[in-house]
Amino acid sequence: MIRNFNSIVRVAAMVTILLVLNSGCTNPTKTTQGSIPLKSFFKNPIASQFRLSPDGKNIAAVRPYKNRMNVFVTGYGQDNWKPLTKYTDRSVSLIGWKNKDVVLFSKDNGGNENFHIFSANFTTGVIKDLTPDLEEKANIVDMLENVSETSVLVASNKRLKTVFDIYQIDVYTGEAKIILENPGQHTSWVVDHNGVIRIAVETDGVNKTYLYRNSNDKVFTKVKTYNFKETMEPIVFDKDNKTLFALSNLDSDKAGVYKVNPENFKILSKVYSNSNYDIATVYYSKQKQELIAAEYEDWKSRKEVFSPYYKAVFQDIEAKLPDQEISLTSSNKDETLFTVFAGSDRSRGVYYTYDSQAKNLKLLLNPSPWLKEEQMAQMKPIKYQSRDGLTIEGYLTLPPGKETAKGLPLVVNPHGGPWYRDRWGYNPEVQFLANRGFAVLQMNFRGSTGYGKKFWMASFKQWGQTMQNDITDGVKWAIEQGIAKADKICIYGASYGGYATLAGMTYTPDLYKCGVDYVGVSNLFTFQETIPAYWEPYRKMIQEMVGHPDKDKTMLKQFSPVFHADKIKAPLFVAQGANDPRVKKAESDQIVKALKAKGIDVPYMVKDNEGHGFHNEENRFDFYGQMEAFLNKHINN
Repeated sequence: MIRNFNSIVRVAAMVTILLVLNSGCTNPTKTTQGSIPLKSFFKNPIASQFRLSPDGKNIAAVRPYKNRMNVFVTGYGQDNWKPLTKYTDRSVSLIGWKNKDVVLFSKDNGGNENFHIFSANFTTGVIKDLTPDLEEKANIVDMLENVSETSVLVASNKRLKTVFDIYQIDVYTGEAKIILENPGQHTSWVVDHNGVIRIAVETDGVNKTYLYRNSNDKVFTKVKTYNFKETMEPIVFDKDNKTLFALSNLDSDKAGVYKVNPENFKILSKVYSNSNYDIATVYYSKQKQELIAAEYEDWKSRKEVFSPYYKAVFQDIEAKLPDQEISLTSSNKDETLFTVFAGSDRSRGVYYTYDSQAKNLKLLLNPSPWLKEEQMAQMKPIKYQSRDGLTIEGYLTLPPGKETAKGLPLVVNPHGGPWYRDRWGYNPEVQFLANRGFAVLQMNFRGSTGYGKKFWMASFKQWGQTMQNDITDGVKWAIEQGIAKADKICIYGASYGGYATLAGMTYTPDLYKCGVDYVGVSNLFTFQETIPAYWEPYRKMIQEMVGHPDKDKTMLKQFSPVFHADKIKAPLFVAQGANDPRVKKAESDQIVKALKAKGIDVPYMVKDNEGHGFHNEENRFDFYGQMEAFLNKHINN
């Protein structure tokens, strides 16, 4: 995945099958005296996703317009925001500036995740859907920053829903020219600094093959094949266009940054690695044509900065904003002006502008001034041992003012993914729960990313088994430490976390007094039968990681909660988006039907205009309000 912040390339080293969700809300039916209003945690921010124009004269951001996030622009150093878009059905996501006039953004319809790429002309006000086919799903492959002022490379599945072809699209006219027709198995590409697609990656589901060519008019040649369990992820060409920076764990359990020969994918040299954690993200400047930094996460995010210029930039900003996590979110083309995000576990973050020549840091905007840092809870790192000897890291958040309290009601919050991880930083739902008097326990169970190849592979075909044991062991640790009261524990999760909620209530029914399943999987057979068409290239991989519906039929049935609903004893609250393409509504329908037949209390919330999680503000308010009432009824009375 490559994200372009103007000329800065940020590359993340992990693909998530399901999705972690940390947004939402509703009007509470019961509010603790002196508590912060629910809407304060979950309402739209004043603005986010700040992007500087290439000439540094303007800043784009997403801001609320009639409760939906839309694209706005203001002059640099000004506070005169004008809307470029006025959508009222669905919020947009800002991609960035193509040139000094055109802003690119993406938007889907009702949560179906068929994201289209749009251009918004700041000068003329013209909005153009660059990928207009109704069922089309598209994403930016390369912004062609130093190649073209008018076009970008876009991957689209409009020809076949199961594969993505590459088009060069004019951002003014929408004219699309196919550059690369997918032969059927390409899943990603690397573009050099001249805009040439030099690397293609194809998969048969369990093996990745890397293909190479010198120019767009050449045929790709297969170079090297690796099993999906091995990481060899090409990131970006170096300035010579002859060597690649790549993430790899071929020679180690932990992924590091390496220089690679693209013609044979042989490792030339190691750039950087960490002995305890995978390198997760790499930053590269296409303007300066140098590697900026590598990032990994222990309990906090850590950067190793290679560029002398950027090292000076970070040191100056960090000196001005101590004890904050700093990110550069965009720059002008010359990389002398920046938008800066500074945040922590108790702050939703504050945005600044920074002039590296004048060394001037100026407040741009506090997106949530109604939230006061001193009223938020600290997110503390914890560790415990699993029953089979693995070290599980995680986070414990205690209610403000109760940092030494014992016997608290506890919400166990396993993350989605499951090949993802929880991280230190502001989390609105965790802060909301802590404000309401609940302790919150998050754990990076086996399979969580960033901890190396062995830890990740330990999760294969372990849904509901050792992965669930890691969660259970964390709950028992919290009880043994005296943090949690054994009869006041609820489990809540989204996506895979929703599955973990159902599994916890099914296979350890006496451990939890209630559960909240948010867009969670209940049936490991139907989940695989209804994966989106564009996941088809990964079907074999999913079968190897989760289980094969025929070869592992007995196991999948044993660990599909829907077949064991009779074991559930505690009340369950289920929430689902009707348009969810990842976890279909049928997953929630099945478990609700099974429990209702048994006479179990199952409040069931379905939102017809949502997908994999609730993104519309009013739906978030509704969900979190009902969840608060549900938790108060069962573990906070």
